[in-house]
Amino acid sequence: MKLLSLNLGRATAVAYTDQPQGVTGIDKQPVSGPVRVSAPGAKGTGGSGLAGDAVCDLRHHGGDDQAVYAFAREDLDAWERALGRGLPSGSFGENLTTEGVDVTGAKIGERWRIGPELLLEVSSSRIPCRTFQGHLGEKGWVKRYTQDQRPGAYLRVIEAGEIRAGDAIEIVHRPAHEVTVAFAFRAVTTERELLPRMLAAGDALHPEELRAAREYVEKYGA
Repeated sequence: MKLLSLNLGRATAVAYTDQPQGVTGIDKQPVSGPVRVSAPGAKGTGGSGLAGDAVCDLRHHGGDDQAVYAFAREDLDAWERALGRGLPSGSFGENLTTEGVDVTGAKIGERWRIGPELLLEVSSSRIPCRTFQGHLGEKGWVKRYTQDQRPGAYLRVIEAGEIRAGDAIEIVHRPAHEVTVAFAFRAVTTERELLPRMLAAGDALHPEELRAAREYVEKYGA
């Protein structure tokens, strides 16, 4: 398991985002590193966890619980076949393109050691948006991506550190509960009846998803 590609984006003006300033950092490009990764701060004020990486829409992206976004090279390869086009690492706006890691099957609260210093914790799945669809230029992309259920994972920074492309990835903690990235994605998108079972992941959940699960239980029961 390794970090195949380390990807950073810069603020770029585009026509397809609803971000007030009309710019996005979704177009991530590979860099060799080293890149410092640390907790960026609370959502709404902190952007990316990676130094030099732009997160432009702080309403919906960035902050401590979405500090880093990872996507598996194997899943990009599958999308290349499905779409009939090349998808270089970073194409889905991911900071980390992994190799040999089951990102979709990662559990909320799972911890990854990347290189000798950095420790990350899986916090949530990615929810597709208009900007993502515009970036890919695929009609009906949000619906198709949602149906595919391989959303990639957001991670928070537990221990800061520098990383480089090619660094080893080690899973150092894997919780016993059932709440994987794919499970969480289904619960917050197409199968909301799964929300009560999300509570098994406890405080490792993204705070917004934890709140949604609790509100569902209050309204409908477990």
